[in-house]
Amino acid sequence: MAPPELLALLVALLLIIHLLTKNRKLSKRLPPGSLGIPIIGQSLGLLRAMRTNTGEEWIQKRINKYGPISKLSLFGLPAVFLTGPAANKFIFSSDSLAPKQTQSMSRIIGARNMLELTGKDHKRVRGAVSYFLKAEVLRKSLGKIDEEIRHHLRTNWLGHNQVKVMPSMKSLTFNIICSTLFGMERGARREVLVQEFTKVMAGLWSVPINLPFTNFNKSLKATRRIRKVLTKVLDEKRCALKRGECSSDEDLITYLLSLGADNGEALTEDEILDNAVLVMIGGYDTTSILLTFIARQLANDPAI
Repeated sequence: MAPPELLALLVALLLIIHLLTKNRKLSKRLPPGSLGIPIIGQSLGLLRAMRTNTGEEWIQKRINKYGPISKLSLFGLPAVFLTGPAANKFIFSSDSLAPKQTQSMSRIIGARNMLELTGKDHKRVRGAVSYFLKAEVLRKSLGKIDEEIRHHLRTNWLGHNQVKVMPSMKSLTFNIICSTLFGMERGARREVLVQEFTKVMAGLWSVPINLPFTNFNKSLKATRRIRKVLTKVLDEKRCALKRGECSSDEDLITYLLSLGADNGEALTEDEILDNAVLVMIGGYDTTSILLTFIARQLANDPAI
């Protein structure tokens, strides 16, 4: 017979599963497919495919089994899987669809980031952030970017027989983000930020189970620490603006702080912090991966 402790644990587990599934009444109009295990759903299978670079096979298996439209559960939320040109056109051109991120992303980045907002709020926040990211505005930061690149090459490339390009490009991208978007100089504050940011990225695509040993829990704690650092930066920038010691377009945070409330463009502190974290995450992987592939292309084809 099973030990009493094991039996009690099994009963508790069955009770939890029952409570989680008893209200999951599915409409007959839903597409084929399964929502899987409560909370977890198909998340683990997708994450495994992403880690092993077999995402296309995972998608094709799903299409072969259920067709181009199916239901599933990802990262704690029910979802609909669609594929094909018609589905893409429907998603990106339909005004009835509101943007929705996974629970893990929403809770880690913050509820006031532009990916979670709709209507006027979305337009206001997106307009503010995208203005600073325009080429003519970023052109003013070329001096900062140039200095970051030169310092990075002197420190991490010159005199090295071998360089691991991907980690190097991630470090460079992060330092450029700190310099141009946050106006943060090299030093201890950046070091703290990069350590916490690594933990954030590890839990961004995870099942939102907030237990001490999970990546999601570690990511939430890391985000709170990042927000503390950025809050101090925000307070310093606000004081510098009041004293006239910096211009409104010196960096992203300064610009967002300078937006006036008289024309309805002002952002709250939560909106500034949430979208600062969003921009940091959005620019980190995409830019560093692109730079890595450029370096690979240059290395493999000297003629280029």
